[in-house]
Amino acid sequence: MTIRSQRRNLWAGLIAWIVLMGSPASHAAEKLIWLMRDLPPLTVFEGPQKGRGVIDQLMPFLIANLPRYEHEVVKVNRARALQMLEGTTLACDPALVWNPARARSIVYSTPIMGLHSNGLVIRRSDQALLAPFVSDQTVELKNMLNAQAIRLGIVAKRSYGVWIDEQLAQGETDAVFIHYGNDALGSLLQMQQAGRIGAILGYWPEIQSKARQQGLSPENLVFYRIHGAPTYQPIYIGCTATPAGREAMISINHALRKIDPQALFDSQTQWQAPDQHDDYLNARPVPLQPLLPR
Repeated sequence: MTIRSQRRNLWAGLIAWIVLMGSPASHAAEKLIWLMRDLPPLTVFEGPQKGRGVIDQLMPFLIANLPRYEHEVVKVNRARALQMLEGTTLACDPALVWNPARARSIVYSTPIMGLHSNGLVIRRSDQALLAPFVSDQTVELKNMLNAQAIRLGIVAKRSYGVWIDEQLAQGETDAVFIHYGNDALGSLLQMQQAGRIGAILGYWPEIQSKARQQGLSPENLVFYRIHGAPTYQPIYIGCTATPAGREAMISINHALRKIDPQALFDSQTQWQAPDQHDDYLNARPVPLQPLLPR
């Protein structure tokens, strides 16, 4: 073989290597970090219903329909999740509430489903304290806060829905205790049990599940809707508002259109209690496509 032919073969091999390295198959898949936290009925980390939340059961479907990504599931609290969503690393939260402040730094999917909105939970033995602020079985949240008669516990950086967030912002802040810990709701329930706070905000199935995890009886708790709040709270997937996040959201929305509504509804019905007189958990269908925020 001549020197010229050797050089020709060398260049041919080098060009082939460059082409191979430039092909999509040669690159490692882009990592997509899923930010998860214990939030029944969406995600459940502990107890007999572990892994049986609505989003828990949706995740394998989403991952299977996003094959171009390397998926990593990370358990974080709400504050850390928002911090990561506002960063540059590709990350998505599959159980996010929309609000105007978040929409400035997070790209949202189409709605996945609707949950009955967050409400206020108080110990059954403390109902008399709440009575002055109850009207038609709903709580006037801002009036309660301004009266400073009951100390309210909330989770740091969590949105409880636009209406409730506004009531919290307008109410007396000295009446609110904000918990920043990893198991914030569990700690708030223990504080409530000890009499350090009087009320807690959250989804009723979430608080019932967390109370059982803490060795507390949900029968000793009472749930009230918030006066003026919408019946349903839309749940979305939110991703980092970067080019990579927006590209991922296109694929996510495409995958969401493939969801079998009946399968999603079936995963919700396990959290409903037909014998509950309060229709919060009655076997009424929860709307799967609530209106987008305007």
